[in-house]
Amino acid sequence: MKPFDPFSGASGEPPGLLARILAFVVTVALVGVALMFSVFLFAFIVTAGMAAWAYLWWKTRDLRKTLRERPRDGLVIEGEVIREVREEDRREP
Repeated sequence: MKPFDPFSGASGEPPGLLARILAFVVTVALVGVALMFSVFLFAFIVTAGMAAWAYLWWKTRDLRKTLRERPRDGLVIEGEVIREVREEDRREP
């Protein structure tokens, strides 16, 4: 006798009505538990994401306030500073 022979179901007889009903009930119960677990997991992920967003929003409030109040002098395009030079200030080499 091989180790997995009892689980092979190779007895030649199809499962009876009671075995099929029991298999259906167990399957429905497992699907229900998996669905319940996935709902709780989704709720946890959403809650953790909202908490992380709120934490970052709270921690950066002073930076946002400083950036709003900072005077905007000069012209900045894509991170490069452009400054105007008058002809009289330019030196000839």
